[in-house]
Amino acid sequence: MGADHHELHDRRPDEPGRRRMVDLNADLGESFGVYRYGADDELLPLITSANVACGFHASDPVTMAASVDAALAAGVRIGAHIGLPDRLGFGRRHMAITAEDAHAYTLYQLGALDAFVRGRGAHLSHVKPHGALYMSACEDPRIAGPIAEAVARHDQTLAVYALPGSALELAAASHDLQVYPEFFADRPYVDDVVQMFGWTYEQIGGPRDAADRVTWMLRSSAHDSVRTVCVHSDTRGAAGITAAVRDALDRAGALPTSPHPTPTAPR
Repeated sequence: MGADHHELHDRRPDEPGRRRMVDLNADLGESFGVYRYGADDELLPLITSANVACGFHASDPVTMAASVDAALAAGVRIGAHIGLPDRLGFGRRHMAITAEDAHAYTLYQLGALDAFVRGRGAHLSHVKPHGALYMSACEDPRIAGPIAEAVARHDQTLAVYALPGSALELAAASHDLQVYPEFFADRPYVDDVVQMFGWTYEQIGGPRDAADRVTWMLRSSAHDSVRTVCVHSDTRGAAGITAAVRDALDRAGALPTSPHPTPTAPR
């Protein structure tokens, strides 16, 4: 595998003599059929990694193919945004699933997106659960373990995005997977804990609030393990928020070198 694929993975914030590098990711490819959803076109020039929906909580084969092409054209890394099989609830409703379900759902969605990525001569960079599956995996080792095992079985080089100190981070590390502890720019934090659901737009605020949130994160010892910052393409004003967050990371010297290399498949 080429060095480009590991550019971010090799820059750990705790290594002496290395500048802290923070990936900027966004959840994309969440349209379905004729229904357009999310500000993908506006966000792609601003981010360094795209989490592409894999057909469970959103998307469809044509949307997946188009999203992969758009991400490659923008030179951003592509990750699998795996979710619960719940398009009606957009994967944000809790579902009682078994460990076997979690393992199978992960492999199924990874395989689907990877077919499009490898078919373009590229390589997946990472895996990030979506919505309710993300929170379940971060809170419950019985869900986190099978997800991490499935990722490792599919491709040991993939990184896993997870909340710092979560069950998913621990499970991924136990399977020798690289982990990107994640911070959410467009979600409120209460006592250093992200409020993923039940928030209001007053709590999220606008672009300046998101930028201030990221600047606070970079200066906070409680978040010194963070290696990636997330924005959501469906948040109101997503383009302005993402631009402000990117500017905050740029001013801190925390973004990877631009333009970002197009990820290529191993030879």
